[in-house]
Amino acid sequence: MNTQSTIMQPTTDKPIDTAPQQVEAWLKDGKALLVDVREDFEHASESIPGAISMPLSRFDANALRTQANGRTVVFHCQTGRRSADAANRFRQSDEPVHHLAGGIEAWKASARPTERSASAPKISVMRQVQITAGSLILLGVVLGALVNQWFFAISAFVGAGLLFAGLSGWCGMAMLLAKMPWNRVPCTGSCTN
Repeated sequence: MNTQSTIMQPTTDKPIDTAPQQVEAWLKDGKALLVDVREDFEHASESIPGAISMPLSRFDANALRTQANGRTVVFHCQTGRRSADAANRFRQSDEPVHHLAGGIEAWKASARPTERSASAPKISVMRQVQITAGSLILLGVVLGALVNQWFFAISAFVGAGLLFAGLSGWCGMAMLLAKMPWNRVPCTGSCTN
């Protein structure tokens, strides 16, 4: 009896963790397109040389496939969560999809260079969140003590928002502040869409 068996390659739902050394080698050889899926202000504040910016909030897999032009696409973000999401959105069938293991933080920890755009916000958005949240909490406490106890609700609301941001990794105040005119970053040659 003659039977044929096909060997199936194992598939995975997760992107392939790719080390900074490997990504750097692919970039030098022109074999990879490194895609930063953080927001524009984050990319402007600190980026990996040669990375393009395509924020997850405006992610377009088809445009990215065209731009990749056969190169291996490697996604990165701050620590790896958003890049894993982008890689899953990009994946077609069983194709392997890569993301920079540990994100830009791992890149820096491995002593690889980063750059800062001249158009980056002077104060980081996360510092702006701290300033705004601290001001609102202080205002709520002062008004609650001097005017009416209901003003303590401001402090409670902001505190709950900070707790949620810390637990979930999603900060509504940061998203709101990122849209403010002083944080808008003009797109340079490394941006898409």
